[in-house]
Formats: sequence, structure tokens, C-alpha cells
Amino acid sequence: MISSIFWIVPVAALTALLFAWIFYRSMKVQEEGTERMKEIAAYVREGAMAYLRRQYSVVTKVFIILVILLAVLAYFGIQNPFVPIAFLTGGFFSGLCGYLGMKTATFASNRTAWAASKSLNKGLKVALRSGAVMGLVVVGFGLLDIALWFLILNYLVFTPEHMETGFKFLGLTLVHPGTTEHIKLIEITAVMLTFGMGASTQALFARVGGGIFTKAADVGADLVGKVEAGIPEDDPRNPATIADNVGDNVGDVAGMGADLYESYAGSILATAALGAALPLASGMTQIQAVIAPMIVSAIGIFLSIAGVYFIRTKESATPQALLRALLLGTGGSSALILVVLAIMAATGMITWGVFGSTVAGLLAGVIIGQSTEYFTSDANKPTKGIAKQAQQGPATVIIEGMAVGMQSTWIPVVTIVAGIIAAFGFAGGFRDFAIGVYGIGFAAVGMLSTLGITLATDAFGPIADNAGGNAEMSELPKEVRERTDALDGLGNTTAATGKGFAIGSAALTALALMAAYMEEVRLWLGRVIDKAPDGFKQIGDTLFYNSTVPAVQEGQKAVNITTATIRDFAGAYDLSLFNPILLGGVFIGAMMAFLFSSMSMKAVGRAAGKMVDEVRRQFREIPGIMDGKAKPDYARCVAISTAGAQSEMLLPSMIAIAVPLLVGVFFGVPGVIGLLAGGMSSGFVLASMLNNAGGAWDNAKKFIERGNYGGKKSEPHKATVVGDTVGDPFKDTSGPALNILIKLMSMVSVVLAGLTVAFSIFA
Repeated sequence: MISSIFWIVPVAALTALLFAWIFYRSMKVQEEGTERMKEIAAYVREGAMAYLRRQYSVVTKVFIILVILLAVLAYFGIQNPFVPIAFLTGGFFSGLCGYLGMKTATFASNRTAWAASKSLNKGLKVALRSGAVMGLVVVGFGLLDIALWFLILNYLVFTPEHMETGFKFLGLTLVHPGTTEHIKLIEITAVMLTFGMGASTQALFARVGGGIFTKAADVGADLVGKVEAGIPEDDPRNPATIADNVGDNVGDVAGMGADLYESYAGSILATAALGAALPLASGMTQIQAVIAPMIVSAIGIFLSIAGVYFIRTKESATPQALLRALLLGTGGSSALILVVLAIMAATGMITWGVFGSTVAGLLAGVIIGQSTEYFTSDANKPTKGIAKQAQQGPATVIIEGMAVGMQSTWIPVVTIVAGIIAAFGFAGGFRDFAIGVYGIGFAAVGMLSTLGITLATDAFGPIADNAGGNAEMSELPKEVRERTDALDGLGNTTAATGKGFAIGSAALTALALMAAYMEEVRLWLGRVIDKAPDGFKQIGDTLFYNSTVPAVQEGQKAVNITTATIRDFAGAYDLSLFNPILLGGVFIGAMMAFLFSSMSMKAVGRAAGKMVDEVRRQFREIPGIMDGKAKPDYARCVAISTAGAQSEMLLPSMIAIAVPLLVGVFFGVPGVIGLLAGGMSSGFVLASMLNNAGGAWDNAKKFIERGNYGGKKSEPHKATVVGDTVGDPFKDTSGPALNILIKLMSMVSVVLAGLTVAFSIFA
């Protein structure tokens, strides 16, 4: 029976969606500005929606192929029958979050610019609450999807009658006869975990495609407009300006929304699946361990909504003051979530050990976020050092930026290692391995529990950036652009901080998913045993059985599949670095991070090359552009970025899905574990480096644009523009996409665990 406290989960989800609608309506009633401002906003909105329609068309075709594949596997009994439907729901809600967030952002840009013409605080308020729409639809739909699946499976599928006699539909076994309450929750959470693959797949296409679009436009606009033609950023004479503004929405808003939807849902589902497998000796009931991460996330929604109302600033605020204002909202929400967790521990909903694990995760997230802010903010030495090197030209800017990015990785790595060990130890992992891994999963849940406001402070950055572009093209007074630039600069820092937070949670979630993968292996190995004529399955020197203990020879041992621990599976499959199969998987996983980053960067380069050629062509062939007497062909540049993104995003995305499948078939469970370990470790470090280097280059440029080292149009400024151009695909394409790659490979492995167990060459 579900505890009555569970009902806070769907209530919180619906509350998030209600406030998202309230914030959206409050944005829509704001003044739109001049007719020119409305016209520019319409251009951007039209281009963004056109891109999304084409992207969803491509993604739909890919989803149809994957659903057919999953349905065939389900028909032959090597896939959970619910997976095809779960896959679709995860992908649908992920895409819906991106669409709604982007729609809001395209309506908010001109309204933010007009509000900034009144005061800095009014501009911040419009941009932040518009960004909050993105944050709240992500957590609202994420938690709603989880709640609906849990209720449907619990009340309609796994009924007492079905558990006793079994339940078949269209020839597929949905519930096996004799299912116990313990097995029921394991089965339910295993099914729910699979919808994360749909969310991850949608997110990868959104991040890669959106990242290619926005950076192709940005590079074209910067290299030809700012460097070659010497015109300001967002100048209406630049043909790529509208495409650049469109890209901010499809990449940094829609892509980001889809990305964090799957991070949020994945952390909750992985932890719930681990909770279902916990032994009774853990100090928590099974149902408590399953719903606890959902409850914490639900309470985090209420605290996120409250945090939005805490954020305000004075008209004369400095960038540091603006940052403090945002931290008041995000930090306050995080502090309050600890109070809630303490109450849950005191009432027995979770153990004090799990509370300690969550504190460790939150502290790790704060440290990673603050280290990212230190290395990327233009108020600090690393970014100022890049700006100083600009006096020697673009080469030294690139060298210094790469060095800063590499240097910045040591703090996240040391922090995440300490966080993992602390979370594992606090939960009691050194006494009971299973509860320790559950603690690691809960650390990820706690880190993302206030995602509603964290994402709001991230999403407002692209809105402020677009507002600055609208102000520039609409020729608003200089002080308006100064205010939007202040908000944009803050957005760059919060975005970098948010990316650091996201990659930290991705590492914790991926580790929890690895443990959840072993639980999936347990389920499918049990079904193989049920069909075995001798009633057991031998893996290495271990004989796994269900009911009848098999005879063992010297050097062998018999283990009941229902009580087997992760350590039992680790011994049976020889999950050690001395196993060449596992070590091979580690190398493949490490390679995947670099190969994927290379492919996405080269894709940006190819698409950007076409954009550069087009912008140069228009400057050359359309007389009067530079004099402001002729209107550039904005639509042509939008079309080039759209076509480039659509053609380039498919291959990297499909490789991310295909590699775990192939590794599972050829190298079995040891190869998959190696793949996930290698991908997680190398992906975490590389993503940290790419995000921080890109953010530092961007803010070094803005530091000079404020009048340092000669200011705009100076040679140092041109050098930092080149550095920022190099950094764009780092921080906005490859870096964020690595978060998804890490978790997508885990999700694909979890979903296809049955195929790996049944048909792998090295079982």
C-alpha cells in the first residue's frame, strides 16, 4: 500500500505547472516595447519555432525506429513489455519541456529589454520569472511523469489478483504469477527507470542539434561581423544576428530544458530502483526507500517557488551584487531542503546516514559550482589572466584559456571523489554496500531537488542575452544595453555554475545507474534461470539459482538470485581491472567522451563555415548593408544554421545509443560496467574542462568590452573574440552534451540489460 505522504508528489508536480503558467502569464502582460522591438522578437520566435519543428520531425523518425526495435525485443521476451511506451513518454515530456521553455523565452526577450529601459531590477524580474517557467515545467512534468507511472503500475497492473495469478496482455507477460510485495516494487521501479532512456535520447538530440545551431550562428556573426567588419555585437547590419538570437533559444533554452529534465528524472528513478532492492536491515522499509527521493524532490519544488520571490536587486547593483541576489534564492532553497531532510530523518522516513549523504552531495554541488564561478567570472584572476594575454594576440588567449580549463578540473574531481566516498560512508556503505550506493543516489537527488530555481537562474541568461540583442537592433538608449549586458554577464556566470552543478549531479547519477544496472541484471538473470532445465545459471564459478540449490563442485559456490548482492555479481562476472574485457570497456568508455566531443565540435565547425561564407557573401553582394540602407537576408542565415544542425546531429547521437548496445552484445556485463566507468570518469573531467574554458573565454571578452585593455574594437578585444569563438562549442555544445552522453549510455545499458544477459558472447 502506498503511504499517504506519497500524494505530495503529484500535488507538487501540479503546483509547479500552475506557477509556471502564472509566471508565463505575468510575463505576457508586460509591455512589448516599440514596433521595431516587436518585429525583431517575431523574427527570432519564427526562426526558433521553425527549427524545433524540423528537429522534432527528425527525432520522431528516430523514435519510431527505436520503439519498433524495443517492441520486437519485448515480443521475444528479452525486453520489458512496458519499455516501448515508457520510452515514448520520457521522450515526449522531455521535448515538451524544451518547447514550452523556448516559447516563453522568445516572448520574454523584448519584454525584458523594455523592462530594463525602466530599471535594472525590473529587467531582472522579467528575465528571471520567464526563466522560472523553464525550471518549473522541467520539475513539474518530470515528477508528474514519475508519479503517474508509479500509480498506474501500482494500482492497475500489479494488483493483488494479478500478483497471485499473473497478468498477460497481447501475449506479453506483464506480471508473473506469485509476485511478492518485495518483487513488485523492484519490478515497478525497473519499469519506471526505462523511461529515462527516452528522456536521455530526446535530450541528446536537443543539446547536440541546438548546440550546433547556436554556435554556427554565433561563430559566423562574431568572426565576420565583429572581427572582420568591426561592427558591434547584435548589430542589425549583421546577417547572422537573428540566427544567433534564435540559437540562444534552441540551444541554451530548449536544449538545456530537455537536458536537465532527464538529469532530474534519472536521479530520482535510479535512487528509487536502488531503494526497492535494499534489505530490511537498512533501517528503512522498502516503500520508504522507494518514495523518499520522490518526496524530497516534491518538497524541493515548493522551496524553489519560494526562492524565486526572494530574488531582487537595487538599480545601482554591481555584477557581484546581482550574483549575491541570485545566490540568496538558490542558496536559501538549498538550505531549507536540509531542514526538510532533517525532519524526514527524525520521523524515520530516511536514516540519518542518508541525510548525511545528501548533505555531502549538496556540499559537493556548491563547491563545484563555486569553483566554476571562480574560474569563469571576470572578477577573478583566471579570467582576468586570459584578458591580459589578449594584448599578445589570439594565440596566447587560446593557450591561456585551455590552461585555465585544464587547471579548473582539479577542484571538481577532488570534490566529487570526496562527495562519493562521504555519501557512501555516511549512509553506512562500509557496513552494507547496498545502503551506501543508495546514499550516493540520494546525494544526486538532494543536489537536484531545488532544480526549479537553479534552472531559472540558468535560463534567464539566454533571455537577457536576447534582450541585449533586441535593444541593440532597436537602437534603444545606451544605458539599456548596459543593463542587459550586466544581466547577460551574470547569466554567463550562473550558466557556467549551473553546468558545473549539472556535471556533478551527472557523475553521482551515473554511479547510481551503474548499481541500478546490476539490479536489472539480477531481474533478467532470474528469468533466464526460470527457463533453464536444470534450474540454475553458471556465471564464472558462481551458480545462481531461484529455489532448488544446485550441486556444487570444488571451487564453486551457489547463490540465491533473490538475495545475491552486488558483490556476488562482481565476483561472478569478475568485475575487476584484471579482467581484460572490463578493462577494454573502460578504454572504450574513455574514448567515447573524446570521440563524441570531437564529432560535435567538427559539426559546429562545418556548419559555422557555411555561415561565415553566407555572411561574407551578403556583405559583398548586397549593397547598402554597412550603411544601414539595405536589409540583410536574416532568413537565409537561419535556414543555413537549421539545415546544418539537422544534418550534423544525427550521427553523434546514434553512436551514443549504438555503442552500449554493441559493447553489451560482444563483451557482456563486464564490458558494459567498464564502458560506463570509463565514460563517467573521462566524461566528467572533460566536460568540466570544456565548460570552464568556454565560460572563461566568454567573460574575458566581456571584461575587455567594459573598457579594459583598450575596450571594444581594440586588438585585444579582437583576440578575445577569437577565444570566445573557440570556446563557444566547448561550453554550449560538447561540454553540456557530455552530461547526457554519460547518462544515456547508462540508460541504454539498463534498458538493454535483458539482451546483454541472454545473448552476450562473453557471459
